[in-house]
Order: sequence, then structure tokens, then C-alpha cells
Amino acid sequence: MINLANIQYHVVAVDEEGKRYKIQDYIENLGWEENEKELSARLSFTVRNDKTSKGYLSGILKPGCLILVSSTDGGSLNQEVIRGYVNTWNPFLQNSGRELKCVCYDELYSLQKSQENLYFPSGTGTKSAVTGILNAWKLPLRKYEGPDVAHGKLKFNNRYLSDILLELLDDAVKKGGEKCILRAAEGKAEIVLRGSNKNVYIFRADNIKAVSESQNIDNLVTRVTVTGQADDEGKSSVEATLDGFTKYGIRQRIYVRSSDETPEAAKSAAQEILNEEGTIKKEISLQGPDVPVIRKGDRIELEAGLTKGSFYVKSVRHDADACSMSVNLEKTEREKVKQETSETNKDHNVGDIVNFHGGTHYISSYPGGRGYSAGAGPAKITKKNGSGQAHPWHLIHADSTSNVYGWVDDGTFD
Repeated sequence: MINLANIQYHVVAVDEEGKRYKIQDYIENLGWEENEKELSARLSFTVRNDKTSKGYLSGILKPGCLILVSSTDGGSLNQEVIRGYVNTWNPFLQNSGRELKCVCYDELYSLQKSQENLYFPSGTGTKSAVTGILNAWKLPLRKYEGPDVAHGKLKFNNRYLSDILLELLDDAVKKGGEKCILRAAEGKAEIVLRGSNKNVYIFRADNIKAVSESQNIDNLVTRVTVTGQADDEGKSSVEATLDGFTKYGIRQRIYVRSSDETPEAAKSAAQEILNEEGTIKKEISLQGPDVPVIRKGDRIELEAGLTKGSFYVKSVRHDADACSMSVNLEKTEREKVKQETSETNKDHNVGDIVNFHGGTHYISSYPGGRGYSAGAGPAKITKKNGSGQAHPWHLIHADSTSNVYGWVDDGTFD
């Protein structure tokens, strides 16, 4: 257990010759952040630009200099929490004193700043595509826990590599893969399952500064229409229409089936769009004491007033000077199921034939069970309310339309 009262931060600069300098005593405004749609973490600080035996600190902390930040509580916590290379170098005079502002980014920043033309033939696996990009940019891979599904033909022209990678991972989710986070840790890239952190921290009303929750339906999708490829005259036929929460009106998204994609796969991808964008968006923010090891993609527990449950970290900002952090959250899939689809399947019973929407079926009803992609189609309920109830319904496909044969979530059929 981390002792938050004893948290200390250590900062080391590594110059171009590999020499290390402890600089935490010269630093203020130390903070780092991981934002929702960015691969690279951002580290910033202001340093007192004192003169040393090698000259002013601005002569050591030059562009490209590696900065390592670690944290300790004098007990169980003692690890690196962020690193980055000086990207912005800004020495200045203020009140007759010399100071230096630095902004640093980790190893993935090159992917955000590099464009490429890439083509992936039909059948390329997610892991092969992602690791191929990382290898081409000489970024070592620490671990890969992400999905590995077969993609349709994909072509990217003049696209930033960060956008290509995020699109690949997003497309894998639409095809039944699990959602994951691409990030850097200790100088290497890693692809980890969202919410897979071993230590899950609990925040309660008595140990946080503030929590805020808002809801909106600005970008709600209530219908997804699947169309085929356009013919010579530019016309395309409608192959499937999937409805979600249409009580808010029809807000339609078009999904165009690629030439090498099966109708079942396209329908499954359309259902994933409804799963992801067909629910009321809830913006939840938390301000509390800094837990330096919390990262984007981690799962936390929150018990504060009306806001309770399990949440994923969408973005996080650590403020070392104030020993505080600001976190933007979203409910875990299990919490979404409880809140938004609790009424959907309440009247179904064992023996009913239902319409499975497509998505993931699991080998166990317990939380954390292995999941696999399953296509949409008619299915029979063979069991309900399994032990653990993370995936409370057991379905077996009723014909060859679907391959579902396992435990599924609430809201995945009607």
C-alpha cells in the first residue's frame, strides 16, 4: 500500500555523454500528463538555471536530453513513473534570476510527428501491423497484450503514424478484439489491455478534493446502416440496419462494407459502433492526492456521493509540486451494462430464441474470462445469471448465421 503522505519525486537528467545529474532540488512546476487521443506522455518543468562546474544547467539540459522522473514513499513504492526527451528548451531571465523551461515527450512522440503511406492486405493481423510500425521506427516493444484479429484491406495515405496505430486498434475492437492502450514505459512501447493494472486504487469522498459528473447526447449514435460498395453509377445498397436507443431520435452512422469483408463481419463492426457510441456519454473528473503510478488506461474504484463504481482512466495530469492529480474517467463496460442496459434483457429466460447482436462471447461468466469474437444471428439462451455475473447469459447459436457459443453480456441481444 502506498503511503501518500510520504511521496517524494526524484528527477535525473542524462546528458549526451550518458552522465547523470540529480536536478530535483532545482526544479519547480514539475508535472506530466497522458491525454486521451495522444500516444506520447508530456513532461514539463521549470528549473533554476544555476551555474555548475560544466556551466549553466541550460548547457546540460539541451534539446534531446533525457529526463527521468521516479517516485518513492519510503516503502513499497520506488519506481520510474515518467521519462521524456527535452523537446522545448526555453532559458529566460526573471526577477534578476535565470530560469529554464523544458517540455519533454517520451519515445512515442516520433509517431505523432511522422507521416507515412502504408498498405495492409486483407487478412493482416493486428499484432503484425502494429509491431511492424514500431519496428520500422526502431521502437522496442516491452509487451503486447492487445488484440490480434484479421483486418480487411487497409490503405493509409499521408497519415500520421499515431493515427494509423489508433485506427488499427479501434478496427480490431470493432471486429471483436479487446480494447487496449498503446503507451511507453521505461523507454519501450507496450500494448496493454485497458484496466489490466494489478493494483486497483480506491478513492472515497474523504480522500479526494472534488469529483464532477456530467452527461450529454451530443454525439450519440442511435442507428448504424451497413452499405455495400458503390457500383459504377455511385449507388450502394443497404445490407443491414441496426438500431440502438432510438428514443432519442434517429442519429445515423453509415458503415461501408469493404470488398473483402463478409456481411457478418460488417454487421458485427456496426454493432460495435453502437456499443461504443450508442450510449449516453458521461464526463467524470476527479481531483485528489497524487498516486504517481496511475496511468491512462488503468482501472480505479470511486466511491464519492452519487458517483460510485469501477472506472477507466481516460486521461491524467500529475502535479508534483501540489502532490495532486486530475483524472478524467469513464465507466467500465460492466458499469455501463448495469446502468444503461439493465432493463434490456430482464424478460428473457432459458429456452428463449433471441437475436444476438454480435461482439464477444466468453468461456466463463466470471470477470476476466477469455473472450472471442462472435458474429450476429439467432441464438438460444441455455443458462442465465452465471456465477460471478460479469457475463450473465449463456447463448448457443440457433443456426449457421452466428457462431456464438458462450457467456455474453447484458444488452448484447434482443
